[in-house]
Amino acid sequence: MKAKVVMLGVLALAATLAVTGCAKKNNVIKIGALFNQTGDQSSLDVPGLNGFKLAADEINKAGGLLGKKLEIVAIDGKTDQTQCTNAASKMIDVDKVVAIGGLSDSNYALAAGAIAQAKGVPFVTSGATLPTLPDQVGDAFFLEPFGDNIQAYAGAEFAAKDLKAKTAYILTDKAMDYTITLSKYFKERFTKINGDKSVLLEDTYQTDDVDFSAQIGRLKNLKVQPDVLYVASDPSKCGVIVKQLRALKVKQPVIGGDGYDTPLLVSLGGDAANTGVYFSTHASLTNPADKVQNFVKAYNAAYKTAPENAFAALGYDTMYLIANAIKAGNSDKSADIKAALAKTDGLEGVTGKVSYKNGSRVPTKSVTILTVKDGKFDFVKEVLPE
Repeated sequence: MKAKVVMLGVLALAATLAVTGCAKKNNVIKIGALFNQTGDQSSLDVPGLNGFKLAADEINKAGGLLGKKLEIVAIDGKTDQTQCTNAASKMIDVDKVVAIGGLSDSNYALAAGAIAQAKGVPFVTSGATLPTLPDQVGDAFFLEPFGDNIQAYAGAEFAAKDLKAKTAYILTDKAMDYTITLSKYFKERFTKINGDKSVLLEDTYQTDDVDFSAQIGRLKNLKVQPDVLYVASDPSKCGVIVKQLRALKVKQPVIGGDGYDTPLLVSLGGDAANTGVYFSTHASLTNPADKVQNFVKAYNAAYKTAPENAFAALGYDTMYLIANAIKAGNSDKSADIKAALAKTDGLEGVTGKVSYKNGSRVPTKSVTILTVKDGKFDFVKEVLPE
């Protein structure tokens, strides 16, 4: 009889723990944070992850969403496509996240996004800018930033209108969708402004290259030197290429995309980074607007350092974009979040307003042009390409 009583007590305790466990599980909303915390992409993705977590902390301090707290499930993609796909699978199948944000390069976002799409979980890339990504992946994939076409158009218009360039040289990492797309759209807009023969030479390199003397030699051997150089590079190479260009006495302005928005541009480029280098990116963190400076202040307080680049702000805006969809749809179900994301209209963030118009999952946003001055990024202008 005593054994029976004890057994009943054990069963009652187990039932209580099970109910408590379910209550605890149901009291959180799990959001995946997939960022390349190590490898070549880490200088973009670590700030992005920091911004993402900062936004989640702010939301939780304000009471959470739907009466629940956000729980961030962060996994390192390790700048490896297979690791990114495995991480996305684990987040969805094991951790049971209802949405995923992150990644700043299109190759990795494409790999992870395909997993999320197959499982019906919305994926919002915080920094990948290939404009065709949503169409390639499917209706559960969204860009928080503008597309590469927009920033490359902005770079071309800045070169032609502000730097008065009539001719250009283009150098492209031929192994990356990001760099190939940037160069394609820069050429499209630059030649539309200056004519079909305004690009004097297009050259390429591989991501792992460390010596660019052959490419620079071909540039210097041109009978007519170009007015500007458009160098499409990822974070690991932009500073290296700029340094070698200047060391070999190539003095024309260098223009690049948001891959330059990294401390590596200055740390690897050295003094050469201060010599007429411009790039398109998502925000100027010296912008005096309250929304920008409140973010900078909060980031400083949380991490004891200023935001490293605009990718920190993109990560922050991505979390708020997902949160807005949960709130607007009054649901933490993946299908409802996806539907609410698609209806986003005029959501203002640190990096600008996000609206998805006419079925597009790529927002139209203005582009910020920065330069390097005394080793620091300096605001030049904001461009909304024609």
